[in-house]
Amino acid sequence: MYRSLSDVVADLEKTGQLVRIHKEVDPNLQMAEIQRRVFAAGGPAVLYERVKGSPFPALSNLFGTKERAEYLFRHTLKTVKDIIRFKAEPRLLRRNLNMLGALPAAGLNALPLRVRPASAGFSETTIDALPQIKSWPQDGGAFITLPQVFSMSPDEPKILKSNLGMYRVQLSGNSYKNNEQIGMHYQIHRGIGVHHAAARAKGEPLKVSIFIGGPPAHTFASIMPLPEGLPEIAFAGVLAGRRFRYFEKDGYILSADADFVITGTIEEDTLPEGPFGDHLGYYSLIHDFPVLKVHKVYHRRNAVWPFTVVGRTPQEDTLFGQLIHEMTGPMIPASIPGLKAVHAVDAAGVHPLLLALGSERYVPYKKREPQELLTMANAILGFGQLSLAKYLFIAAQEDNPQLDIKDIPAFFNHLLERVQWERDLHFQTRTTMDTLDYSGSGLNKGSKVVIAAAGEAVRKVARKLPQKLRLPEGFKNMQMPLPGILVIQAPVYSDKKRSGNEIALLTETLNEQVWEHLRGFPLFVLADDSAFTAATIDNFLWVTFTRSDPAADIYGVDSFTEDKHWGCRGPLIVDARIKPHHAPVLEPDPETVKSVDALAVRGKSLHGII
Repeated sequence: MYRSLSDVVADLEKTGQLVRIHKEVDPNLQMAEIQRRVFAAGGPAVLYERVKGSPFPALSNLFGTKERAEYLFRHTLKTVKDIIRFKAEPRLLRRNLNMLGALPAAGLNALPLRVRPASAGFSETTIDALPQIKSWPQDGGAFITLPQVFSMSPDEPKILKSNLGMYRVQLSGNSYKNNEQIGMHYQIHRGIGVHHAAARAKGEPLKVSIFIGGPPAHTFASIMPLPEGLPEIAFAGVLAGRRFRYFEKDGYILSADADFVITGTIEEDTLPEGPFGDHLGYYSLIHDFPVLKVHKVYHRRNAVWPFTVVGRTPQEDTLFGQLIHEMTGPMIPASIPGLKAVHAVDAAGVHPLLLALGSERYVPYKKREPQELLTMANAILGFGQLSLAKYLFIAAQEDNPQLDIKDIPAFFNHLLERVQWERDLHFQTRTTMDTLDYSGSGLNKGSKVVIAAAGEAVRKVARKLPQKLRLPEGFKNMQMPLPGILVIQAPVYSDKKRSGNEIALLTETLNEQVWEHLRGFPLFVLADDSAFTAATIDNFLWVTFTRSDPAADIYGVDSFTEDKHWGCRGPLIVDARIKPHHAPVLEPDPETVKSVDALAVRGKSLHGII
C-alpha cells in the first residue's frame, strides 16, 4: 500500500509507467503544456526533477490513463465497487456471501488513525518555495490543482464529521500578500461552505488544512461525491487499503501521509481570485472569494508535488469522472425510483449537459408521453451535483431497451425522433447554475431546461443537408454534425436587441417555407463558426451547451406561450454564439508550445511520448 507519492513514483518507474525530465522546467506555462501533450498522447506519469524556483520535484499525469488509475487502486477497487453495489442492492450480498470476508478489513480501514506528530517527519517551508505552476496565459497566478482541503464544523469538530474537498487554491498573484495569504475558491454545493457558514455564525475564523500528495486514494477521495454523513477520509482509508493517519498540531489537523500540508484560517475578508483556465474550456473570471490566512507550511522528506491541468475536456480529470461513475453508478438509480442511468457529458463540460434514461409507467393503458420522466427530472435536478445540470435530456427506456446512454449519436437520434417541442420543453428560469459557467446572467445565475421524450417516433431525422432551404442575409454555411441537427453560421453577436431581431427574421423566413424541408431537422444551432462546430461531435457538444443559457438562448419557429408554458411548432433554435459576457476561450501560449516541441526531438526526455 502506498504511503506517499515517493512510493508511487518508485512503483510506476519500476513498472515502466513513468518518465523523468532531468532538464530544468519552467512552472510558468511550460509544465502545464507538457502535461496537456503527454495526456493527449496517452503517455506515462511525468516526474519533473528540477522545477525552476522550487527545491521540490513535481509529478503530473498520475491518473492520465484509465489503466494506470485502476493500477493505482488495484488492491482495493473491486472491494469499493462491491460495497457501493451492495449498498445500492442489499439483496446481492446474500448471493455473494464470499464478499463478507472483505468487509471487516474495509470497515477497519475506514476508521482514521491518530498517530504521534514525530512519525510524519515534517519540516517547515514557505508558500513561495512550492512549485508555482501556472497553466494558462491569462491565469491570475500559480494554483494548486490537486488540493485536499480539510475542514471541520465548529459546531461539531470531530474527525468523522469532517469534510475533505478539492477546491482550487491560488498561491500567488492578484493582491495576495506573499507567503501570508492564498485564495480559497469554493463553488456552490460544497461541504466546506456549511462549515464556513457555521464559523461565521459564531463570529470566529474557520480552521482549514490543505493536504497535497500522499496516497493517490486521498486525492481521489477529495472529489468523490459521497452521501451526507460519510466522511471522505473514511472512504480514503478504504480505497487506500490503509487507515487515514493524522495528528494535531497548533490546533490543526494534519495528514501524516501527505507530502505537503498548509494550515491556516478563513476569516471575514474576501479578495479577488482568478482568472483560472477551467474545465469548460474557458477562463473563470476574477471574483471575490474567501482568503486563507497562512499559519504554517509543512513538507515531508522526499516530498513530491502533484499537479494536473484543467482545460477543455478531455483532460486528466476526465479519468476521475469515469472512475467515479463506475463506482457510484448503481447508487443513483437506487436513490431515484424509476431512473435507469445518467450520463454527465464530458465533452460538453460535464455540468452543462446531462443525459438520462428512466421508466415511463404512470399511465400504461394510454399512449405514452412524458409524465413519470418529469418527476424523475425534478429529482435529478435536486440530487447532489447533478443539480448543476443546465440541459437535462431524459428519455423513456421502454421505447428502446437497448439504447446506450453513452452513445451520444444514438441518444440524440432517439430523442429527436420523439420529442415534441410544443409539449416537451420545461424551463427553470432565474435559478442557480455552475459557478464556472458564464453563459447565464451572472455568477451562479442562469436557467435550466428539461427536454423529455417518450412514446412512438413522430418523425424520421434527416441524414442529408436540405437542398431548398432559404436563409436570410447573414446566415450561411449549413453543416450537419448529427442527423436531424443543422448548424448555421450566424452574424457575430453584438447585443441582445439586435440578436433578437436577427433571430426573429430567421424564424419568419423558416416559417414561410414548406415545412417538409424542415421536418427532418427538429434542431437548429447558431454558431460563430459552423464548420468548426460540426467538424466533430465533441465540438458540437462543447459549442452548443457551453455557449448557451436555455431561457435566454432558445428560440423556435412558430413559437407560442400558453398558460406560461413556452413551446414551438417548428424547429427549435439554440443560439450558441459567443456573447459579450462570456469568458475567454483557453488558448496555449505559442512560444511555450515551441519549447515543449523541443523536448520531443530525438535524444530528449519526451521523444516518442508526445
